[in-house]
Amino acid sequence: MNILDLLQGQMSEGLVDQLSQQLGADKSQTTAAASGIFSTLMGALARNAADPKGAESLNNALDRDHDGSILDNLGGFLGGQTQPSNNNMMNGAGILKHILGGKQSGAIDMISQMSGLDSSKTGSLMSMLAPMVLGTLGRQKKTQGLDVSGLAGMLTETVSASKERPEMGLVGKLLDRDGDGSIMDDVAGIGMNIFSKFLRR
Repeated sequence: MNILDLLQGQMSEGLVDQLSQQLGADKSQTTAAASGIFSTLMGALARNAADPKGAESLNNALDRDHDGSILDNLGGFLGGQTQPSNNNMMNGAGILKHILGGKQSGAIDMISQMSGLDSSKTGSLMSMLAPMVLGTLGRQKKTQGLDVSGLAGMLTETVSASKERPEMGLVGKLLDRDGDGSIMDDVAGIGMNIFSKFLRR
């Protein structure tokens, strides 16, 4: 099960329009940034879940806060018209801190460079979409009856199946680097070309 395909399949034209209006952003840039955000978060989740403690923590968070109900009314939840019964479900900032930690600013810069979307808007979009990512994971976990190892396996499978996406290589560099080395030169060399296939949907 490729979670990235599921996530991108949920980015309907209406949802892209709504998010673009909320951000005050260009639709193509919003679409490209969303694709980069999904790849980055899935890569980080797979990396975290490779550690048994990380996998257990994610499994518990999904059971507790992310049952997938956000997917029943994405526009309402992401636009703030629909309030969740569990506030943790929509706590995008908290989710990102847990998933990305100190890599968050680097991830925002990378996605902003890729998509052409202003970094502040990229950060806002990342906070909006993070609950959608965990909601999608939570629903798949529930419908497939996955335990901790099954969840980790699904994440690994998604990243492995997506290695042909050029942005996944950059995500790997971002997550693996130790120091303050920059990957911005690599990003600039790729630009929005990596999203051309997605944008032609």
